[in-house]
Amino acid sequence: MGYKIVDIELSIPLAPVELAPEHDGVGLIARWQGRLVGFEMIALASAAILSAEQLKSIADERFADRILVAKMDKELLRRRPVGQLPLPSLSIAICTKDRAERLSRLLGSLDSIRLGTAFPSVEVVVVDNASVDSSTREAVGRFKDVLYVFEPRPGLDFARNAALHSSSGGLIAYLDDDVVVDRNWLDGLAKACRDNPGAGGFTGLVLPLRLDTEAQIFFERRGGFGRGFRRNEFHNTRFDNALHPVGSGILGAGCNMAFDRTLLVSLGGFDEALDTGAPLPGGGDLDIFYRVLRSGRPMIYEPEYAVYHEHRETIEQLRRQYWTWGLGMMAFLVKSRRTDGELKARHRGMVCWWFFDRLKALARAARKLQGRDLRFGIAELWGGIYGLAGEYDRSRIRVRRIREQNR
Repeated sequence: MGYKIVDIELSIPLAPVELAPEHDGVGLIARWQGRLVGFEMIALASAAILSAEQLKSIADERFADRILVAKMDKELLRRRPVGQLPLPSLSIAICTKDRAERLSRLLGSLDSIRLGTAFPSVEVVVVDNASVDSSTREAVGRFKDVLYVFEPRPGLDFARNAALHSSSGGLIAYLDDDVVVDRNWLDGLAKACRDNPGAGGFTGLVLPLRLDTEAQIFFERRGGFGRGFRRNEFHNTRFDNALHPVGSGILGAGCNMAFDRTLLVSLGGFDEALDTGAPLPGGGDLDIFYRVLRSGRPMIYEPEYAVYHEHRETIEQLRRQYWTWGLGMMAFLVKSRRTDGELKARHRGMVCWWFFDRLKALARAARKLQGRDLRFGIAELWGGIYGLAGEYDRSRIRVRRIREQNR
């Protein structure tokens, strides 16, 4: 059983939503005059019908405040002076390995929005990260005006850096190959750039592409990659969080992020000892978010800059994802504590807070007999322990060997 994803436009009369026998719930993506304003998961009976009256009631209860914000933003935009700073050129970087079908799906979603964008120019760069066959190159060849780059060194941050040095845009936007972009993705990024010309980077909303399996539904119910539908601005300092900016995961997700390319080059790009594939498949986004903030440049979370992510299909895949989250978080903290002595106490404090918070969550799950939460919590905690016990150093050794093998 799964949830049917339904995109509804609230500025026009609503139509009933009918579920098929294989669906026992609905994931409502709500818009107001095309703008994303909310997402809700609603459990229903198999093959149920959600009437127009029920949809209107749900919209009034759960989306009304966001519709009001959308109306106010539209009025402010109408009154804004005509003169605006020009947008930079844009490079869209996709790093992929042996997933030609998903890559084609993403390139197709980009094809449908590339024309008529506000950016003066848009280039798409696909970095093939040591795929074992030619299917990735062949997939790229089926699309016009896409630059193909082969990076023989396996590891996501090797590929991200290859994209950085192969692209020419003033702004570089990174997309994982397991997403597709919303129809307003480019407009949302352009809006965020115009409103925040001094920003060093941007992250965006991540919604589920489908909710067909138990694991996908469970992950989204636990929060998924969601950061909400309100724009947020992050700086190097934050008065309501003594550990900021060490907990940089609150900024967004690495599957949908963009940066001032010149700033990224000046920071030395991504740390290639993070996001190295199966042994350490994480930490690279946390690290670059942190370093952008530490450079003194803000980062902006913009919900209109949205993508749809293909969540893990099986419970075992999801359990491993939570394990890698703990692993990547601790590898990032170990690295940052060494390289940023000024905030060493905050990194130590974040390690203590993280383990204490995960242990509290485990105790809560055990008390409520929530077996699945307990198992996922143990996986994340164990990943954190393994990461703290030298994973960043082990990864640096692996990366050194990879570099030597590919000279």
